[in-house]
Amino acid sequence: MHRVYGVLGIKAKMANWNADFTGRPKSTSGGEIYGSDKALKYPMKKMWESAGKKVMYIKTWKNDKDKLTPNQLNERFVKLFVDDVDTEKKEKDVLKKMKSQDVLKNLFECIDIKNFGATFAQEGHNTSITGAVQFGQGFNKFEDTNVEIQDILSPFTDSKAEEKSGKEASQSTLGTKITVDEAHYFYGFSINPRNYDEYKEILGDTFEGYTRQDYEEFKKASLVSATAFSTNSKFGCENEFALFVECKDDACYLPDLSDYVRFDSEQRSVDLSEVESLIKNKAAKVEVYYNPFKMDINTSFDTYNIFTKEKF
Repeated sequence: MHRVYGVLGIKAKMANWNADFTGRPKSTSGGEIYGSDKALKYPMKKMWESAGKKVMYIKTWKNDKDKLTPNQLNERFVKLFVDDVDTEKKEKDVLKKMKSQDVLKNLFECIDIKNFGATFAQEGHNTSITGAVQFGQGFNKFEDTNVEIQDILSPFTDSKAEEKSGKEASQSTLGTKITVDEAHYFYGFSINPRNYDEYKEILGDTFEGYTRQDYEEFKKASLVSATAFSTNSKFGCENEFALFVECKDDACYLPDLSDYVRFDSEQRSVDLSEVESLIKNKAAKVEVYYNPFKMDINTSFDTYNIFTKEKF
């Protein structure tokens, strides 16, 4: 397959798609709200993990001396690929005894690495894989987004405050929940299957590189993973738009297409006229998925219902 370019749209209504360390929606120094690529990749990883696929870069836990702590990278690798590790010592040494070619082969069995790449910093196997799929930052195109702060009353008193004051607390603590009233994030992405050509020589005929099947798995997650990922702060976040542009040859180089998507905040509509002019005579196939109940589309491309996948 050839390169693929596209845009993914995420809607947030009374939700917080991507918070910074203060709990507020992530924003630039100029106050422009955006979501990081990590915020988009995480629901995809959780969806793949729930489907029973191997996912390397996701937090998992272990019982360490009766305390729950996150697994180290080597421990996660062993958990996924080694069945006969019984002792802590063997777990630490197992990677050192493996051939680098075998480690690399195992890494490419993980669907998140096959798509997004990896930095695998382990003694004897320090390697970096540039992913076939690359995301930009998802900027909010809605013009009237407001940040909402809700006070939340906890049912418990603050034990740390009691220890500090030396007095028994008589009131339960207050917390906050920070959301946006409405935001529409648009992420540009590109897929370059040629990123893995060098690994075909290393791994031999058993490694096919980035395949059409890999792309279809990515596409499936791109359309539903945010909608499926319902945590307290993410409830209200959903996939509402997706554009996939499959190039007709390798001489197809496109910029970040999200810059050319025009969003009308009053009408909640998307205009793809500029995208159509940009990719003229370069695309073999173009698909647009959107939420027909909450959004209008101005385009001559083939359009589909993002929920049912039926063509309009």
